[in-house]
Amino acid sequence: MGTPDDRAPLAERVGQLLDDGLPLTIVAAGDPVLRRGTEPFDGQLEPALLARFVEALRITMRAAPGVGLAAPQVGVELRIAVIEDPAPVPEEVRLVRGRVPQPFRVLVNPSYEPVGDARAAFFEGCLSVPGWQAVVTRPAEVRLTGQDEHGRALDEVFSGWPARIVQHETDHLDGVLYLDRAELRSLSSNQAMAERWGRPTPEEAARALGFELP
Repeated sequence: MGTPDDRAPLAERVGQLLDDGLPLTIVAAGDPVLRRGTEPFDGQLEPALLARFVEALRITMRAAPGVGLAAPQVGVELRIAVIEDPAPVPEEVRLVRGRVPQPFRVLVNPSYEPVGDARAAFFEGCLSVPGWQAVVTRPAEVRLTGQDEHGRALDEVFSGWPARIVQHETDHLDGVLYLDRAELRSLSSNQAMAERWGRPTPEEAARALGFELP
């Protein structure tokens, strides 16, 4: 698969990326593109190309599968991310984590701020850090502002698992990985998660692995 020339105009690079076929390749931790941050979207992609790029993000996210994907994760330094969560989880998990279905939506130039002081700690993973999960403490409720792909204003309060998703994806746009915010003593392979830490809350993992929860 070809790699777009970093010196080419952004629209040209995105076009080259899309021409290489779908799903797109997800960039893994260690690639500088995940750490450089992004430039605000202000029309760098004309509407047809933007629509193609958004669809490519959707296809790539679903194929992974994941519940969110940010442009830097496919090598594009634009402040754009997509989220979608069908939330196919047991009722106990839904209640404890506040994980409710989220329709597909596009976040353009998003930013968030905490609402209140409540914080929640759960295991979290990332498509750019495959095979691992760790406990991350995040604000339980956030206000997200920005636009959608059509330029319409977004100003919405998210709570529970949707709040975690929008924080995770917006962090990507600032060059931040979930590991930067994680309790590293909780770092667990997917196999360990399946065998040991599948409960809705991480209390048992905290006792066994020796880390604090809020």
